[in-house]
Amino acid sequence: MRKRGLAAFVAILAAATGVGNAAAATPRFSVGYSTEHALSAALVRSHGTLVRDVPALRVAEVRPQGSAVRFAARIACLPGIRYIEPLAPRVSLAGPAPSAATSSTTSLEWAYTATHEDAVPLAVQQAASAFTIAVVDTGADLSAPDLAAKAPAGFDVGSGTADVTDVIGHGTFVASIAAGAADDGAGIAGFGGDAKLLVVKASSGDGFNDMDEALGIVYAVDHGARIINLSFAGPRSSATERNAVAYAAKHGVLLVAAAGNDAETGNPVEYPAALLQPAGSDGVGGSGLVVGASGADGARAPFSSFGSYLSLAAPGVNVLGAVSSAAPFGAFQPAGLPGSTAGRYGYGTGTSFSAPQVSGAAALVWAANPLLSASGVATILKQTASGSGTWTPTLGYGVLDAAAAVARAAGTPTVEATGARAHGSVRLTWRGNAVSAFRVLASEDGRRGRVAVRATRASSASIPIARGHGYVFTVEGLGPGGGVVAESAPFAVAG
Repeated sequence: MRKRGLAAFVAILAAATGVGNAAAATPRFSVGYSTEHALSAALVRSHGTLVRDVPALRVAEVRPQGSAVRFAARIACLPGIRYIEPLAPRVSLAGPAPSAATSSTTSLEWAYTATHEDAVPLAVQQAASAFTIAVVDTGADLSAPDLAAKAPAGFDVGSGTADVTDVIGHGTFVASIAAGAADDGAGIAGFGGDAKLLVVKASSGDGFNDMDEALGIVYAVDHGARIINLSFAGPRSSATERNAVAYAAKHGVLLVAAAGNDAETGNPVEYPAALLQPAGSDGVGGSGLVVGASGADGARAPFSSFGSYLSLAAPGVNVLGAVSSAAPFGAFQPAGLPGSTAGRYGYGTGTSFSAPQVSGAAALVWAANPLLSASGVATILKQTASGSGTWTPTLGYGVLDAAAAVARAAGTPTVEATGARAHGSVRLTWRGNAVSAFRVLASEDGRRGRVAVRATRASSASIPIARGHGYVFTVEGLGPGGGVVAESAPFAVAG
């Protein structure tokens, strides 16, 4: 690293960590490394202490001994070190508590009907049990009736245990909206139907950071989550956060993040939201969904952050949810539920409570069409929102319409194929959604594909292959008129 570049690097670290303040706590850093050996050697040479590690991302949290600035400058130049950054803080995105008077002006679960969740077929809600929603947050009260009925798994990234006690209440509220039981006869109905719930505790109330976030995302991905809800934000991103987001995308997991509550305080770009729907994208593409908050009138809530990184919106004012028994009501206005004899409930405001509605709806969309990719689910949720395919910086593609998204998913043509080589042939198996028939194309040694299996309604076939040649098979889905309406990912095999 050139001297001028190193000086600038050290200056940024000093500003970000507050190391010029003698009273500041000892800073910690995220260190990206190439190998475990390189990390160990670098820590010995730089006199740093390993706090924790995320092997899947090749990043570690490190505490320096002595001067943080000198430590950062020293370790940054060592072999096998990819980057070093100060930890990026994250905060939950709950807004001010609604007043009791305001709460009484709307029906208890107005958000549920406003997003047409009540019109999603029961069969789709039940089929959502094949999918897991992870809530990376402050933990959850697993004894709350709506959560207990799901028997959720839990993990605390701080302690490494299954104890996810929520003394803040934010995570419990978010989890109940995303995946609270819909058929337990008590409390509220979550937006994810029968989707399974994984609670990942990343914050215990004394603040958390991008390393906690990364650990939470990786744990959720590695333990089967298909959807991960992130109802928190911070003013800057990091390589660690970007790597965690990329890890989820690589594994086909859909990330859903709250947009932020800072429209009235400068409307800054928030992270991780702006990594999922990149700033400047105007709602197009991205590796996840960013959700703003709407009010009962369908307009943007005044506090809800907006701009080019917004995907869509969902109700975020006076939303009903479960309140942790281990936490004070705090930001939640108490709500009494007729006929409910257990649990505590309240109203909450903020994009924190908009995002889990979309996370739950994503599970329903996937249940309606399990062959969809994460990006396919995201596209359907955006295109079926209230904007009818038109994007605006205030609401993205509009307010969530769960029923319309499910209906679109059920009618979306998709094809999935797998195969295995055996005894001079390859056995292909496929399935499709909203297609009338299938056709198999085979390409040998990179040449143009030929029809290996003509139009058929069968779901498998054995196709001869010759030794010493390479083959790529693609299964096409055909519409009623015989045209191609979908195709599988290519399946490659050597003869």
